[in-house]
Amino acid sequence: MIEVKDLVKRVNTSEGELTILKGINLTIQAGEVAAIVGASGSGKSTLLGLMAGLDAATSGDVLLDGNSLASLDEEQRALLRGRLVGFVFQSFQLLPSLTALENVMLPIELKGDPDASNKARQLLARVGLDDRGHHYPNQLSGGEQQRVAIARAFASEAPILFADEPTGNLDTATGKRVIDLLFDLNNEFSTTLVLVTHDERLAKKCDRVIKLVAGEITSDVINEALHA
Repeated sequence: MIEVKDLVKRVNTSEGELTILKGINLTIQAGEVAAIVGASGSGKSTLLGLMAGLDAATSGDVLLDGNSLASLDEEQRALLRGRLVGFVFQSFQLLPSLTALENVMLPIELKGDPDASNKARQLLARVGLDDRGHHYPNQLSGGEQQRVAIARAFASEAPILFADEPTGNLDTATGKRVIDLLFDLNNEFSTTLVLVTHDERLAKKCDRVIKLVAGEITSDVINEALHA
């Protein structure tokens, strides 16, 4: 489902060229749940952005369901993302001018589904927010906003879901609830899920844990407890 081949990312800084990723090679199978962990500055969010087609690599390639991102321009990558990819961000990224229901409806409407309202209501109910659909993001708590964001991500019915620190802005109890919802829905939709996280509870629920140090993979461990 996801193949990363000799992926390199360099950026220019005031102090010269900085190499963020140093030739990453990685394969994630369809339906797998993988956590990418590492200290701040290790390159994990950069790797996630490149795998999702949000940014272009300096060299190397990412294949999403056999589609080479290196061969696509920005518009073509956007079209591919719309077909294959869903997102959950640490900062929620809800549209402030839309209600919770409208935020969840948006990816369904973009697909031309005439039943967008009903499907969005069902997903909001699934994350426990069926009574909050008419509220705007600034009227919701952080945990509620993240639950709306999760509902919106699954509303796209994309086969691949990327999540960047989905519990990073939440307290422990709220973070646990969000983790449980994310994995419950992921099991239900059979999505390929790739997470960047500092949260050990989240990493332990994943099929494998990939550790980055200074732009290189230093370990890639299968969670034997889940496969026993």
